[in-house]
Amino acid sequence: MRRTAARAGAGPIVDVPAPEAAQGPERTAAPAPAPAPAPVPAAQPLRTEFPFELPRGYVDDAGTVHRDGVMRLATARDELIPLRDVRVQENPAYLSVVLLGRVITRLGTLAMVHDGIVENMFASDLAFLQDFYRQVNAEGHTRAAVECPHCSEPFEVELGGSRLGES
Repeated sequence: MRRTAARAGAGPIVDVPAPEAAQGPERTAAPAPAPAPAPVPAAQPLRTEFPFELPRGYVDDAGTVHRDGVMRLATARDELIPLRDVRVQENPAYLSVVLLGRVITRLGTLAMVHDGIVENMFASDLAFLQDFYRQVNAEGHTRAAVECPHCSEPFEVELGGSRLGES
């Protein structure tokens, strides 16, 4: 609406509709305000390291048994670099040994973990670590949500296991 000034002696000021605000069927309504965006849930930090316990344990030169360790998520580089290793080219089964030597960041009190340590592990520990690697890198975690068949209570199970036969 706009106000028009009264001419001398014409009377009081009168409200007159502005031309652009004229009422009628051709008038379009003002656009409704956009709805407020839904709040974004806080993102959980990405878990990149996973603890494990070997079924038997690695025995070092001093006879110390190392069972608890940590494995990190593998990168594309971790999976590509071993392919250039001569030992892997001669024997493809050696790939998992070199790969595990790259992604295991801690094992007991050892200062460093490398493929030489992995190749001297017991076969049951190597099998455990290969399975653990697949679970961590393929599914992203080693836990699964399940429901009790008796009481229907939800809970999580650790798929990686901490002892031989628990995977």
